[in-house]
Amino acid sequence: MNWDQLELSPRIIAAVRRGDTKLQSVKEVLCLSSLDLQTLTGLSLSDVQQLLTAAATTCRRHPPVTALQLQRGEYPSIESGLRLSVGCPVLDQLLRGGLSAGVVTELSGESGAGKTQLALQLCLSVQYPAEHGGLNSGALYICTEDSFPIKRLQQLIREQPSLRSDVAPSLISSLHFSNNIYIEHTADLGSLQVCLSRRAPLLLAQGLIRLLVVDSVAALFRSEFQADDWLERNRQLLTFSSALHRLGQEFTTPVLCINQVTHTCPLAPCPSSSSVSPALGLAWANQVMVRLILRRLRETVTRGDQSSILRRLEVVFAPHLPRDGRDAAVWREGIRGVLNSD
Repeated sequence: MNWDQLELSPRIIAAVRRGDTKLQSVKEVLCLSSLDLQTLTGLSLSDVQQLLTAAATTCRRHPPVTALQLQRGEYPSIESGLRLSVGCPVLDQLLRGGLSAGVVTELSGESGAGKTQLALQLCLSVQYPAEHGGLNSGALYICTEDSFPIKRLQQLIREQPSLRSDVAPSLISSLHFSNNIYIEHTADLGSLQVCLSRRAPLLLAQGLIRLLVVDSVAALFRSEFQADDWLERNRQLLTFSSALHRLGQEFTTPVLCINQVTHTCPLAPCPSSSSVSPALGLAWANQVMVRLILRRLRETVTRGDQSSILRRLEVVFAPHLPRDGRDAAVWREGIRGVLNSD
């Protein structure tokens, strides 16, 4: 961004552009304190405050929106309360309709808990019309560790009439599910950043997708950084989360991040929700709006010729949801909530 875009006096701009300040862009100004800027530029405190205000205004993509403006309907592009259904009434009841659009939701759990199964189910649910809980668009699925589970996806597609009995069979057969799921494999943080900064915005702008899934968040950050690299890791985490928030809010899109867990009590014979915690610590926890955890229980449930280990989907925190949970099981057609009477 050019310095001349700032609405400032030539004297302040000249002080900033001096070679000894080493400021290469307007955004770098916002990373420094007022005292640091005074030292670098030799400007007074009032001049530095003007500089910071002008830089923030220039870098801001959209002006702030007040509650009164929302009430008046002055910003129809901000869709309040938009939800993406999970495809199961029991789980939708827990989430008050499904995943919130424009929000980063984390789904954590141990290996085999069913996190990827739920993500695949959402990739199909998003393709339904709004009256059936979808967003009438496709999904971008970013794999960072394992290969994409294409066989399980094909099984879920075949079983959609069983899962979505609320939808007319003619509508289900008219949807070309596999054509609307875009798969990206990112082996390092660099390729992940390219995907989020170039490919994802292009697909969203063209209306080809309305759901973004990252499976999983922890894989790359755990493999690329050592324990003493925590500062750089946190910086990369903030950059990553900022990109997710920007895409979610700009295109009113649900963002689902699958995360691994760490054991807080290694000697526990059977891990519970209190003995495991999502990976990446507080630096990542502060970047998500909704945190869900999916865990395996000890019980087994049966239905006809099928059996499944019982799971429990819990709300850890969310601004619009109470802490609660629902039991669920994984069947051929996907994940369904299990009521006590079942």
